[in-house]
Amino acid sequence: MRVIVATLFASIATSGALAAEKVVEFPVDGQRVIGTLNTPDGVENPPIVLLLHGFTGSRNELEIPAVKEGIFARAARMWAEKGFASLRIDFRGSGESEGDFADTTLDGQIADGLAALDYLAGLPEVDADKMSLVGWSMGGAVGSAVAARTRHDLDAVALWAPGTNMGSAMTFVVGPDTMKKGFAAGGEAVEATLPWGAKVSLKGPFFQSLYAVDPVADISKYEGPLLVAVGTKDDVVFPQPAAGQVLLDYHDGDEELIVWPMDHVFNAFTNAETVDKLIAATGDFIAKHAD
Repeated sequence: MRVIVATLFASIATSGALAAEKVVEFPVDGQRVIGTLNTPDGVENPPIVLLLHGFTGSRNELEIPAVKEGIFARAARMWAEKGFASLRIDFRGSGESEGDFADTTLDGQIADGLAALDYLAGLPEVDADKMSLVGWSMGGAVGSAVAARTRHDLDAVALWAPGTNMGSAMTFVVGPDTMKKGFAAGGEAVEATLPWGAKVSLKGPFFQSLYAVDPVADISKYEGPLLVAVGTKDDVVFPQPAAGQVLLDYHDGDEELIVWPMDHVFNAFTNAETVDKLIAATGDFIAKHAD
């Protein structure tokens, strides 16, 4: 099913609101998770969106060369202009949060996401009864689990190019030989070379967690509104739209599927046009389902 971009987001919020940003932190298993809280000026107790970044990313996410702005930072700014607050976090071991990236696991990122929602629920400046979640790529897989496991009711969940079969997807990213080494590594770090040339080190528990977390099984336990956005040019999570559709097949509730001719980064290396369109469509979806 294709999503029809509506104008609801603008209609229920305060257009043109200015935003204030501040760095916040909260503990998870004795380590600090760092995030950026963005709140629109002049909006009392605004709804809030939690953003979960992808593999090797950080809270501002990939910078769009044409506008010199990270995709999540841009989303936070654009949503604030419409009256929505947001929190974008660095998972432990990424960005400014404490921890070593080599110790990253999907289970650990899920714990960070759940703790972030608990943190937001205690903030007096936002409406804890109007929380939503956006996850991109591996952050989408994590978001599926967070949505299923949180004790908080979410107004909406949006998953951008989400991983649905993490073991298979990561095999394409790091190669089968690295996957085999990773499973045998135990507590030792294994170096992996990513398709874009970057090198990362990861320990055995990361590789094991790829098979311990099943986003499709998790999303079946989330009954709230779900938006899945995928690109027909995505060569990281594929085939599309089948990889995105499977989440909707196992989800019971209001749902929409975006299928556009975009790559895994929403054509960000070309310009900001597709990114902006996706941010707007996601904002419309969240606003439509805001209680």
